[in-house]
Amino acid sequence: MSSDSKTATVRSLDRINLRLAGDTFAQIDEACAARPGNVSRNTWIAEAVEEKLARERASPTAQGSERRAHG
Repeated sequence: MSSDSKTATVRSLDRINLRLAGDTFAQIDEACAARPGNVSRNTWIAEAVEEKLARERASPTAQGSERRAHG
């Protein structure tokens, strides 16, 4: 499937299944609990994705060197 056809099928708000290790979920839950108010795991993950995308937009050369470093 080409990236164009994938993009065409993504709605403005869509669901995905995400597999993470149990200890990663525990760390996310701890981070959620440490914030004021009620922050859901979904909100925390969505914010983390947005932060990562913003960093990559701000520094496209860092993205390339990071990929090489992690191989």
